[in-house]
Amino acid sequence: MTTKIRCQWCLSSDKMVDYHDTYWGVPLHDDRELFAKLILDINQAGLSWSTILNKQENFYKAFDDFEIRKVAAYDELKEQELLQNSGIIRNKLKVKAAINNAQRVLEVQKEFGSFDAYIWSFTKGKVQQHHIEDGEVTPATNELSDRMSKDMKKRGFKFTGSTVIYAFLQAVGVINDHVKTCFRYAELSGK
Repeated sequence: MTTKIRCQWCLSSDKMVDYHDTYWGVPLHDDRELFAKLILDINQAGLSWSTILNKQENFYKAFDDFEIRKVAAYDELKEQELLQNSGIIRNKLKVKAAINNAQRVLEVQKEFGSFDAYIWSFTKGKVQQHHIEDGEVTPATNELSDRMSKDMKKRGFKFTGSTVIYAFLQAVGVINDHVKTCFRYAELSGK
């Protein structure tokens, strides 16, 4: 039996390995799931991804499965309920950002037809293939994340700095940052 070679960052737990093998870097085109990933990546700011991954089910439950219209309509009462929920990250600015960003996604959907069309418009629908060697440091930002972050901020999105957006782009497959020796690199790059 041969052992699959994976990106080093995922080897800390079975849950991380499953996330890496199944979801991370796979091109995503569903508006609700894109919104969910954005909110999860915003909540990761200042924390480890494993912390968010371990709370992911709680986030989906607390945020009504990330139904964009529902989150956009949250009121002060719902905001307070979220801030009391120990199963998620109880950061007032991040909770407010989720509600605000749901409202911004609805605006983007009106303009572009879908959140998906907006996200993928930055690369004309193509995956940005990085060719990271094993042991090479993966960047935290790039020109694409800088450009998207700037545009999102101009549209009123919150907590969408270039580092958060870079992590989001990796997660939803706009950027393929699997190392070249990882079995997912070949699958996702067609090499």
